[in-house]
Amino acid sequence: EVQLVESGGGLVQPGGSLRLSCVASGFTFNIYAMSWIRQAPGKGREPVSCISADGSVTDAPEVDSMKGRYTISRDNAKNTTYLQLNVLKPEATAVYYCAAAQNPYLWVAHCPADEYAHWGQGTQLTVSS
Repeated sequence: EVQLVESGGGLVQPGGSLRLSCVASGFTFNIYAMSWIRQAPGKGREPVSCISADGSVTDAPEVDSMKGRYTISRDNAKNTTYLQLNVLKPEATAVYYCAAAQNPYLWVAHCPADEYAHWGQGTQLTVSS
């Protein structure tokens, strides 16, 4: 069974940093693109970034306000996807989800949420003093 388990969220002060992790199981992780998608209070889900099976990164335009302050990465040996978040601002407060792509063997990762078939339960990030 496909399973994605996010961790690493919590309460962070403005200006702080955090790394989210997503451990995958139940599928051949190293042939699927992965994505981080967030949902802020009162807003819809918006992609943050996505990464192909071989590490090609595409940042989503929906989060241009955070440009340069986040990095997606993956460790195929550990079946884990990461999202490093830096210089956090209150508007980054959201539930952050990781998701696996519908189709394998993508050379370029695409971030729209409808291209991802399996989602984790999410991890809450709150940026506040």
